Amino acid sequence: MYDRLFGSVWLLLCAGLAVIAWGFQPPFSYDPVGPRAYPLLLLGLLGAGALWLVIRPALHKHLLGATQSLRALLCIAGLLAFALLFEPLGFVPATALAATGLGLLFGGRPLPCALSGVLMGVLLYVLFDLLLDVPLPLGVFEFLVE
Repeated sequence: MYDRLFGSVWLLLCAGLAVIAWGFQPPFSYDPVGPRAYPLLLLGLLGAGALWLVIRPALHKHLLGATQSLRALLCIAGLLAFALLFEPLGFVPATALAATGLGLLFGGRPLPCALSGVLMGVLLYVLFDLLLDVPLPLGVFEFLVE
């Protein structure tokens, strides 16, 4: 029952966000597809998944336990903290903290989680900012480019 309720709410959210994304207009034509294609594609896929949750036959009749619910809430809180800290801290520290926290949340050992989190932050920054030319915020490392 809760999966159908979640799917219904998620489907409504996807529909609302699709209405907002439909209005994305570039100030000048730089791309034949435009800025709305990517969000609409993602929302379409998310909406299809939500619709599947609503119409599929119920396979499981159990609710999440207290530990599973707490983990899910902590995961959501960690991702929300990542989104809020992305600009002020910068990409590398925010990614390192989020990856470390999520690794610990799913049972990883502290040292490997911290090392892989830092490595992930640095390597993803190199990939996106330097190789793919996607500008990412430096945050606390802004002094390095001056």
